[in-house]
Amino acid sequence: MKILFWGLSFIVLFNSCKVTKGTETNVRSLSVKKVIKEHERVAFSKKTIQAKIKTHYKDEKNSQSLTVKLRLKKDAVIWMSGTFLGIPVAKVMITPTSVQYYEKINNTYFDGDFSLISEALGVDLNFHQLQNIIVGEAVLGLNEGKFKSQIDQRAHLVSPKNNSSIFSIFYWINPNHFKLDKQILENQNQEQQLAISYPEYQKTSATFFPKKLLINATQSKNNTRIEMEFRNVILNKKLTFPFSIPSGYTEIKL
Repeated sequence: MKILFWGLSFIVLFNSCKVTKGTETNVRSLSVKKVIKEHERVAFSKKTIQAKIKTHYKDEKNSQSLTVKLRLKKDAVIWMSGTFLGIPVAKVMITPTSVQYYEKINNTYFDGDFSLISEALGVDLNFHQLQNIIVGEAVLGLNEGKFKSQIDQRAHLVSPKNNSSIFSIFYWINPNHFKLDKQILENQNQEQQLAISYPEYQKTSATFFPKKLLINATQSKNNTRIEMEFRNVILNKKLTFPFSIPSGYTEIKL
């Protein structure tokens, strides 16, 4: 059950497309204000996303591959249906106020809030922050606080001017299209780190969107890695989000 849920929830993310890795460029120095403005300018603005995602989950004890159908309505719903060897095994629906899923192997379900996801990743996340991860944008946003920038790894490294000694966050912004190459959130006190990388983007309808997405969540000596590849992406299609927990399933409590 745990494998299936994380394999879906953390995926949670175009047709003929041009792949852009964005690593073969000389980076021109820009003010942090300009970098942030460009990142916000290319923010995802489509109404819906439909995609098929090839995903692989691995932690210290388990390894699992799934095919996931993703449907996303911006700022409203993230819906996923997972299959293993073509057999439906789990379904997830996330809204700004709830996280729900059920899985068919053990006939269990969860119906609660974001505490489950936040506990696993070591960072408190809400719906919009999870949505930002999927579309390649800053998880905590760049419209509040004071930031600084420098050139690092052929990207604009943006971070708060006053990262605390306990919690730190870093954003590597691609100089070609100003989406993210990588973002890292760290909690030193609890030895937790969430690292999210975007090795490749693809472009459709003048929109850059992740082609590959890698998540590494570390807590003390435990590591969870999730690899995702987005295929068959369609934007602005009218979508439905069918979801109903089957009767007779056992509820999982935190």
